Amino acid sequence: MQAHRPFFHSAAVVPAAKLSPPRPGSAQVRRAALAARGAEALAARLVLVRAPAGFGKTTAMRQLRDQFESAGLGCAWLTLDAADNDLPRFLHGLGQALQGLEPQAPGAGDPFGMLETLAREDTPFALFLDDFEQLHSEAVLGLMRQLAEQLPPRGRLVIGSRALPELGLGRLRARGQLLEIDTAALRFSEGEAEEFFRLRGTPLPREALVQLLDKTEGWIGALWLASLALDRHGPHSDFVARFSGSDRAMANYLAEDVLAQQSQEVRDFLLRTSILRTLDAQVCQALMPRSDCAALLARLEAAHLFLAPLADDARSLRYHSLFADFLRMQLQRERPDEWARLHLAASGWYESVGRPVPAIEHALQGGDPPHAVHLLVQHARALLEQGRMRLLSRWFASLPPALLADQPLLQAVAVCADCFTHGAWQAQQRLDGCTACLESRDPAVQALVNALRPLLLAMMDRVEEAAPAARAAMARLPSQWPFADNTLANAAAYVQSLMGARGEAHRLVDAARRTQAGSLFSRMYTEAMAGVLDLSEGRLRQAAARFRVALAATPRAASYNPSNGNAWAGVLHAGVLYEGNDLAGADHLLNVYLPLARDVGLPDHLIASYRMRVRIAFLRGDVDAAFGLLTELEYLGQQRQLPRVTASARLELARIFTLQGNRQAAADALARADDAAVWPRVQRLGFAAHEVEDIAIGRLRWQLRFGQADQARALLAGELPALCDAAEARGRRLRGLKLRLLGALAQARAGQGPLALQALAEVLAQTSREGFMRLVLDEGPGLGALLRPLEERLRSADATDPLLLDHVSQLLAACGEAADAPWRAEGGAEGEGSEEASPADDAGVPALPMGMEPLTRKEIRVLELLANGYSNAAMAEKLFVSDSTVRTHLRNINAKLGARSRTQAVALARRVGVLR
Repeated sequence: MQAHRPFFHSAAVVPAAKLSPPRPGSAQVRRAALAARGAEALAARLVLVRAPAGFGKTTAMRQLRDQFESAGLGCAWLTLDAADNDLPRFLHGLGQALQGLEPQAPGAGDPFGMLETLAREDTPFALFLDDFEQLHSEAVLGLMRQLAEQLPPRGRLVIGSRALPELGLGRLRARGQLLEIDTAALRFSEGEAEEFFRLRGTPLPREALVQLLDKTEGWIGALWLASLALDRHGPHSDFVARFSGSDRAMANYLAEDVLAQQSQEVRDFLLRTSILRTLDAQVCQALMPRSDCAALLARLEAAHLFLAPLADDARSLRYHSLFADFLRMQLQRERPDEWARLHLAASGWYESVGRPVPAIEHALQGGDPPHAVHLLVQHARALLEQGRMRLLSRWFASLPPALLADQPLLQAVAVCADCFTHGAWQAQQRLDGCTACLESRDPAVQALVNALRPLLLAMMDRVEEAAPAARAAMARLPSQWPFADNTLANAAAYVQSLMGARGEAHRLVDAARRTQAGSLFSRMYTEAMAGVLDLSEGRLRQAAARFRVALAATPRAASYNPSNGNAWAGVLHAGVLYEGNDLAGADHLLNVYLPLARDVGLPDHLIASYRMRVRIAFLRGDVDAAFGLLTELEYLGQQRQLPRVTASARLELARIFTLQGNRQAAADALARADDAAVWPRVQRLGFAAHEVEDIAIGRLRWQLRFGQADQARALLAGELPALCDAAEARGRRLRGLKLRLLGALAQARAGQGPLALQALAEVLAQTSREGFMRLVLDEGPGLGALLRPLEERLRSADATDPLLLDHVSQLLAACGEAADAPWRAEGGAEGEGSEEASPADDAGVPALPMGMEPLTRKEIRVLELLANGYSNAAMAEKLFVSDSTVRTHLRNINAKLGARSRTQAVALARRVGVLR
């Protein structure tokens, strides 16, 4: 989530109503056409049941579930609502739904842990998600895209939605793994309509039935509403002939016709309770104290009058959304004076049972902002400590500024909430306009403002100003509010770490721990800050442990769930997963947290999260996506006037061109990245995003890829040792490891093979202890050519550290075919002086055979994609051919060029001018 924008909710059991489909009604019609598609549904990876409201999506899904269960699949069900746009709530519900498939499985409530268990046990299952159109949060949708892509092989996903879900379905459709059941498939046939009216007890003459079916176009919801009206008019009346209208207009007409026939008591109940999201007797009683609401609910449930239990044992009910919308519209039109009273009655009831969040929500909807402010005065501090920043920010945005004018504490809380949801710039603007905050004598306000000043400066990348501000603020501690002191101590630790005072940063983190005072948000913040220090100092395992603690620091985390927490901790933990080469795990977290981190706009988190997404896309062969992400990052930097972000996007582009062997494009991108206002400052300050990626390392990478042997020797004699010494002197062990790794490549490039292997072994001895993988692998195929002889040397040695040998073997496996390229221990062989040469692609490249058979146009296109980093699967999708066809093209290319690997094929094609 956002840098300090956590999702927080009190732990709660998911209502059984959400975990089971609604009970079939008395007029349930068996959908023969859908049953016939059962085999297709079982074969599909994702079944999408999509149609407007009232077309029987839920019924179709329930009948599909019955078929799946008959075929031996375990089935989990989750009915979604708007509140599921809150990521932890959604994950909690998803975990509870999946828990029903394996009740004894460890990690109850953790959906991804459950999916891993099901995959490991090879359990066939289907997950049903109904009312999917309720989801619009990019974080939740991003997670669902990840789930759809990485569903276990024997898993099936069935989605019911009014709209086309934003899940990137094109790939599944192209693979034949998507079954779409749309409006046309869900319309009632004549036989089904006849059966429906028979079961409803109002069979229609054939002519009337055909006429009604034609007017409704088989819309099941409209037929249901018509059947209710026919209860009064009778099947032989002229009702069908008079019937007109379509979609919402028709539903409103029929609902009004039905509503008008209810008793006054029932009509009053329907209208007045329409403001509630969920219904139970107690809250309804608060709105209608003179009625027997429990009895009314029972009557409506028995009559199936737009109100039905969602499960056999459900205690809470809800109206059909279409009917609820209509009822609320009717309420506002007929009884506008009751709208506010009802919301305020609901607010009062929720307040009386100790539920401030819905109490405040209803107060705002009821048009009583003063009462909402009254409640906020009581609960804002606790909500802030819980980390409910998003909720607070939304509320404060809706309140009239005049109501907050004499509430300096609430104004300070609003600044803090804005800081962690919409970014420091918006928060600073609010604080600058808050005279009451700045002049308040309230100790709590003073404590929070004292913490906010250096925090906002640091978050706006104004570190040089934040440092003296933090020192001045720390001199005023302790205050009377531990939460504020914790926020300040962590902000000061961050600033000190950037200034190179690591000992002082550690001391401040320890001070922050002493001020957590039970605040889950403070615990998250402190552990994440400690993890940042650990990571920079090369302690990957310790950092990963801290980030896990930070992410678990929410009430829902009784069992560890990797998607709890906030954007700061989420991006950081994604980083350690990526570093350990868990690309799927990192991608999952980035799907959740990158949109939230983008909202806050912290430069380091923007750079780190986008860079990881770019690299993952590139490694998967989706070069177009990688370039698109870099374009987006560069735009964000320009739009928000963050030159460090813009320069970082260009630097990563240079890295991609370097790995592709595109000398001039890489040089151009480096030149564009070389911002004189950015990199000297980065060299002075220890920004986390630049520990192992800055302009100096970008230039070194380019020189090692495209330079000649004598240039590599010059680097070894001058620049590289100086950079290593500077990193070690500042305690930046991670940067030191990266530079020493580049030094090993430089030695190989200079023809110093044995020294290169020795240097690489020394670096890997350290990376093996902490599990660093991408630090090594991200340097591309050049290292693959060194790892093979190193492994052989280690295996033949008398005393080899088994941890180091296993580490090298893992790196080799991750390198794939790049590790199979021949490697020359000594320089001076063919191709040494080539501008395009590298230790991986020019070593051992054979001379081109005489009379080489020309490449076809398709083979040249494959080579172009190959040179741009596309995988076989990505090439197949791009060229609209099968994977086997791509493999055939690659074999033909290698045969014609005399190449032994993909890397050699690209290098040879460039030499003869087939590729530029």
